[in-house]
Amino acid sequence: MTIRTRMTFWYVGTLLFSGLVIAGLSIKELHERHHRREERGESWEDVVGIFCGVGIPAALLSIGGGWWLMRKALAPIAMLTDAAERVNERNLREQLPRSGNGDELDRLAEVLNRMTARLNDSFTRIREFTLHASHELKTPLTILCGETETELRNESLTPAQRDHCASELDELRRLTRIVDSLTLLAKADAGLITLTLAPVRLDELVRDTLADTQMLARASGVRVELGECEELTVRGDPHRLRQLLLNLADNGVKYNQPEGLITMSLRRSDEEAIFSIANTGPGIPAESLPRVFDRFFRCDPAHSHDAEGCGLGLSIAQWIVAAHNGTIQIDSVQSELTTVTVRLPLLKPEAGRT
Repeated sequence: MTIRTRMTFWYVGTLLFSGLVIAGLSIKELHERHHRREERGESWEDVVGIFCGVGIPAALLSIGGGWWLMRKALAPIAMLTDAAERVNERNLREQLPRSGNGDELDRLAEVLNRMTARLNDSFTRIREFTLHASHELKTPLTILCGETETELRNESLTPAQRDHCASELDELRRLTRIVDSLTLLAKADAGLITLTLAPVRLDELVRDTLADTQMLARASGVRVELGECEELTVRGDPHRLRQLLLNLADNGVKYNQPEGLITMSLRRSDEEAIFSIANTGPGIPAESLPRVFDRFFRCDPAHSHDAEGCGLGLSIAQWIVAAHNGTIQIDSVQSELTTVTVRLPLLKPEAGRT
């Protein structure tokens, strides 16, 4: 039965019920007036009395019935809309609810489910292609890097040839890093990476990252400072959390101005550990902020073409944070300050004793 037919039956039924109520109340009112008064023609006062006593309640009943009818008719649409809004690339296998009565909404839910199934297949094929392609590229890249390093050790090379080989080796290593990052993201998308969760002293990781960042920033004269750093423990993978902090710190160095400043801090807020890192780089345009976590996205002037990178670092950082049930946010004021804020749930005391 279609929605149109069903709504027609509901509405006709509501009107019939309202009509029967009106007729019953009218007959009752006239019958009582007939016994109370002598037989005479109906006056205007009688008509008004009947209208107030019967017509107004009947009208209210019709309005209430119509409101109930519309709410009942639109409830499946609202439910389907809410379910469709929750669909994203990570839950494409979940089915939208179906009523099973074969109406238009039921067929629409079926069509949407088939569409999400096709999208899931497409995403799966893309992930598999990326994973297999990056895996196949690793071997030739390793061989090329080894051969180029061997060639650099050749003492018969002229200075120009040596510079050429060194440049080739830098590009090969950069390509290797891109392939490694793609492999990591493809495995993460496919759910092939298992985190080794354990209590982690986040303040110790932050201090280690500070020392590494100071060495990275020495060449460009960027100062690295640590502000507040509370002793906080989270449950996570130490290797991935260290990778997260180093990725953010490396971005702070690469996309900073000469002799700029990087500040880090770690503090507690309720049941969360909040790590923030800010740099005095050129900043990120407001229109680019929603896309900074997109893969391979690089914007100008904040992401200069002169800066080494491939646009995957923030995507990896976002995955690591999400895998630890946290959030990451970037705020930027152009030509002033860019701040990355990471929030991670603290380890509960009872969890730390088990």
